[in-house]
Amino acid sequence: MDSRPWLAHYPAGVPAEIDVDEFPSIVSVLERAIELYRDKPAFANLGKTLTYADVDRLSGQLAAYLVGELQLKKGDRVAIMLPNCLQYPISTFGILRAGLTVVNVNPLYTPRELRHQLVDAGVSAIIVLDNFAHTVQSVIDDIPSMKVITSGLGDMVGAKGVAVNFVLKYIKRMVPDYDIPGNVRFRDALAQGQRHPLPEPTCLPGDIAFLQYTGGTTGVAKGAMLTHRNLVANMQQAAAWIGTALRPGEELIVTALPLYHIFALTANGLVFMKLGGLNYLITNPRDMPGFVKELSHIPFTAITGVNTLFNGLLNTPGFERVDFSHLKMTLGGGMAVQRSVAERWKQVTGCTLIEAYGLTETSPAACINPMDLPAYNGSIGLPVPSTDACIKDEGGNHLPPDMVGELCIKGPQVMLGYWHRPDETAEVMDDEGWLHTGDMARMDEQGFFYIVDRKKDMILVSGFNVYPNEIEDVIAMMPGVLEVAAVGVPDEKSGEAVKVVIVRKDPSLTEEQVKAHAREYLTGYKHPRYVEFRTELPKTNVGKILRRELREPSPAR
Repeated sequence: MDSRPWLAHYPAGVPAEIDVDEFPSIVSVLERAIELYRDKPAFANLGKTLTYADVDRLSGQLAAYLVGELQLKKGDRVAIMLPNCLQYPISTFGILRAGLTVVNVNPLYTPRELRHQLVDAGVSAIIVLDNFAHTVQSVIDDIPSMKVITSGLGDMVGAKGVAVNFVLKYIKRMVPDYDIPGNVRFRDALAQGQRHPLPEPTCLPGDIAFLQYTGGTTGVAKGAMLTHRNLVANMQQAAAWIGTALRPGEELIVTALPLYHIFALTANGLVFMKLGGLNYLITNPRDMPGFVKELSHIPFTAITGVNTLFNGLLNTPGFERVDFSHLKMTLGGGMAVQRSVAERWKQVTGCTLIEAYGLTETSPAACINPMDLPAYNGSIGLPVPSTDACIKDEGGNHLPPDMVGELCIKGPQVMLGYWHRPDETAEVMDDEGWLHTGDMARMDEQGFFYIVDRKKDMILVSGFNVYPNEIEDVIAMMPGVLEVAAVGVPDEKSGEAVKVVIVRKDPSLTEEQVKAHAREYLTGYKHPRYVEFRTELPKTNVGKILRRELREPSPAR
């Protein structure tokens, strides 16, 4: 049997292999983009736009500050604790140009979560927004040598920024007081950087570019070591794939997912930088009416997101009146895209919602559907260039098409391993170099892959495997359902039983209606035994539903 059947179904113009060695580092990709697109817009936020020349100048100043003033050495780790704002790309590229490693931090972390990550990574400095600096203050005693650079949200948007900072602090009271002795303001750091020469590029392909933490929702977060080579490979892979539908130097992508998340970091921040695109940064996508208002003012050609984000937009009044005439690409990932959401997206925007698949450990893109897909197909697509994928059983044997097993990935984008965790690395990387994803999947005869579910989310009812994604897809078809999640709960007779937790769009929706609908579309053992209604589902900051929290009874009960 052909071990790579997907190659026969690649879109026109997509190569089977990419040149991993064309660029030695992310910095060299950035330098090429600056050279080609110098006067083009690169990042926009809060009414201010930075060109590629601006990114060059400002990130260079920050790199010079980190090396010249803070005396940081190659390989030192610098944390970024920022939402989507102009300081984020300046910080990321500045850290990389200084030969340092970026440690992305979720700004909404609690002190416990932040302390673990900063101590585990051995962070030398942190760049943090004023709104979250009080959290940094609460852990500073545990990392006394860490330098702190603080910034107000409006600091990089010119005269308007003064008003933005005033409103956040004094009107909306979103900036708690903090006192961090010796902290330096972001703008002052840039000014001081001008006194020092730009560091000579020292990045090698094997150097760690990002310590990207993952697994925080399932246990202690661990840092995936993503090298310059990993990220450059994934930029080359994704750009070769999505570039078939895009024009270099002409595209505007909406970046609503946080850039500290690997999906937006690579797909938006890095790939669109390589393509000379404009990243339009949405700082607070949870404000859906405000988000829709911003969309109505810009001729966006691409947008990425997770299922909950697309569902939220579709259910926000006014979204259907947005001008979608320029939209060429909608890319969904991070969690399963539901058929009902994808079909409605196509109906409202005229653009197919293309599902992609990846992991923090694969930088992240591993599989993407063809860009010219006429309609949602329920698949995560084909492995990207220079990538192998297979389905393995519990014994590590390769399974034939249409058999369900664990999806495994091999390619130049697969991480080096987990930071200081050789045992955990050995658990997911086998002797042949395959990364075991923990996702249950199958491959069809053409090489398209289909995720069935997370291995650990699978529900076992009387010995039968039940996959929550399938249950959720069926229940989401009901017009009265806004959001749904399915989980397994202990059951004396069957071992586990299916429970669905629903946020209603129609307040009159009943438990019996849900069960009747399930009986029509699902075989007996898959029927939900329990139906629970809540006002909202618990989610991560990126919008992934936290199924583990739903296994407990509703707080209201």
